[in-house]
Amino acid sequence: MSCDIIGGRTEQCKDAVSGLHAIYMINYGDLDVPSVVTYGTGDNTDQITAITGASTSLYKFELKGNNSFEQAINSSRENGTTFFEQTLAVQLKRQDVKSTKNVKLISYGRPRIIIHARGDQWFLMGLDQGCDVSAGTISSGSALGDFNGYSLTFTGMEELPANFINCSTEAELKTLMGGSVVITTT
Repeated sequence: MSCDIIGGRTEQCKDAVSGLHAIYMINYGDLDVPSVVTYGTGDNTDQITAITGASTSLYKFELKGNNSFEQAINSSRENGTTFFEQTLAVQLKRQDVKSTKNVKLISYGRPRIIIHARGDQWFLMGLDQGCDVSAGTISSGSALGDFNGYSLTFTGMEELPANFINCSTEAELKTLMGGSVVITTT
């Protein structure tokens, strides 16, 4: 049966770190997922090993501070269904005209998001359905030291958890995507 357990897990070392380095957004229509994504084999079938034919732009957002990525497992024995709700919460510091326009456009769309977590783990969120901005604020703060910028929450509902991407650096990500990817930060 395809839902049989495949292995156990030993107690892990305490050398992991949490948090996010950056996210990379891809416009939904720029990635034709079924025809371009290649997966690993054996125990790595949930890992993306190549994204071919994707001459696209990645829009990089550097992160520091209060940012998180979580995946909730939603399973119903009564309905016989399971899906994964992926939630990304980011804070983008400092407001400006271009960023406000960009946040507006991101809110209208449903991007796919590559997440670079600390510990050099990479994930692709919203692989099939894309992600929606499900909450957010544009804040000027009230006191001198308060947060000034954009707090955004992205939600994706997928049949599978976010796939690991087989890379550990931005250069490897570009190679995995065929090398023709342009990464834009401005």
